[in-house]
Formats: sequence, C-alpha cells, structure tokens
Amino acid sequence: MRFMLIDDDAAIRSMLQDVIEDYDLGEVIDSFDNTQQLNAELLHLHAIDILIIDMLMPEQDGVQAVKIIKPAFNGKVIMLSQVENKELIGNAYQLGVDYYITKPLNRIEIVSVIRMVSEHLRLKKLVYNIEDNLHTALQPAGSRTEKAPVSVRNRGQAILDTLGISADAGYHDLLDILEELSQRPEKSMDAPCLKLKDLFLKLAQNRQNENPQKAAKAIEQRLRRTIYQALINLASIGVVDYANPKFEDYASRYFDFSEIRRVMQSLENEEKPPMSSVHINLKKFLHTLVSDAKKIE
Repeated sequence: MRFMLIDDDAAIRSMLQDVIEDYDLGEVIDSFDNTQQLNAELLHLHAIDILIIDMLMPEQDGVQAVKIIKPAFNGKVIMLSQVENKELIGNAYQLGVDYYITKPLNRIEIVSVIRMVSEHLRLKKLVYNIEDNLHTALQPAGSRTEKAPVSVRNRGQAILDTLGISADAGYHDLLDILEELSQRPEKSMDAPCLKLKDLFLKLAQNRQNENPQKAAKAIEQRLRRTIYQALINLASIGVVDYANPKFEDYASRYFDFSEIRRVMQSLENEEKPPMSSVHINLKKFLHTLVSDAKKIE
C-alpha cells in the first residue's frame, strides 16, 4: 500500500511512518505538515492508496481538505484527531472519511486500522476483478478468449497476500518452493520426510547461483523473516479482534498457536518481539501453504 501523511505535528508523522515501516504495511510516498499542497491530482499522480490526515490544522483543516479531494479520490482516508465530539466525527464520515483514530495514538490500533483499510482495498479490487470476469463470461462465446486455469502459484499468491507478506523479501522464495512441493507426492510433505536444507539447496541450484550453499542459507533467512512477519501480522489482528475470520482461519493452521498467543501478549504491551525470540515452524507453514494452494479451486 502507498501512503500519504498529513499532520502539522512532525512527531506524529514520524511515528506513523515508523509503524508503517516496522510492520511492513506499505510505503510512505509523501508527508506534509499542512493541506495546502493536497489535491486529487497529486494523489493520483503518486498512486496513493491510503491518505492519513489530521482533522485540526491551521489554515485549511483535514475535513475541508477531504471534502475537496474525496469525489475524485478512489483510495481510503484515515482521519486523526484529539476531538471526540460525535457531531464533528459524524460530519467527517459523511464527507468521505473511512476510518477515525483518536489521539493519543496507539501503535496496535494504528496497525489494526491500516490492516483493515488495506483489506477493504484488496476486497474492492477483488470485486472489480470479479465484475470484469463476469462481464467477460457473459460475452458471446465467439467474441472472447478463454482464460487459462488458475495455477497453484496464483493460488499461493492470494494466500500470501492475505497474510500481508506480498512485499516481503521471501515472497518469491515461498512461491518457488510452493511450486516445487506441489509436484511432490503427498507423503513427502510429512514433517520427517521434508528435508528443508535439501529443498533450499535445490532452489538455489535451480536459480544457477554461483555458490548454492551460501544462496541456500540466504533463502532460509529470507523465509524466516517473511514468515515471522506473517506471524506478527496475524497476532496483531488477534490482539484487536480475536474473532476475526482471518485470524481464526490462519493463526492455528499456519503457526503453533502457543507461539501466536505469546506474541499477542507482547503486542498487547506495545512490544514487538525480536525475530530471534520467536519460534518459526517452517515445515508447518509450508505444509499448510501447499495444502491450501492445491485445494483452492
């Protein structure tokens, strides 16, 4: 996701950028201390997905700015403010604000709201694609070309996108491993049979790395960092909404749930545990990923 931040408090903008980067929520494209430069053309030019804007600022406030840009802006707007007046908040929603966060800001709430907004944007794009596919399907048979069936790799991409790790370094490693494992007999996926070091080495050799052993270690490190981030993402969702369908569906199947709970406790205390302190069960994650990608129709 691509973000623009507008707040007259530099410390707030810095905190938001740190959260977005620390939790790999996306990229901050622009950051301003006022709304004077804000317009729909600028948002479109920089392909902004999410605008985070303060309500009360000198000269032109956030509500007025949103009223101007919203008709031509297809992204989402998150508004920040210390104001808790229900009438003002209701007015902001009517003018096009999608979510509202009250100051002082809480990192967990910021992460939760941004993930929720990002998910809505993804769903919006999914609905658009479904409508486009439906339109194509309703065309006369002679006027359209048939689409190729969805591959295991494409299914894997959808799963990893849902886990919020499509921008992580190990994303393509996971997809390459998925393709390799999906071609193996089912019994070879059993934990005792799955030799991860051999798997990483084969992947490195397939890529014709000059030093396959070194490349295999780099692949493993990238995978651990990426899967660690997926665990953090799910735990963050669970902290805010334990009954969230995504959390319920993915957390216990892709990870050891005791580890998820331990990470959740750290996040509840506004502490992100270092990767070195988190147990990553690579075999469990890969086994579940292959299983899910092969059964999705």
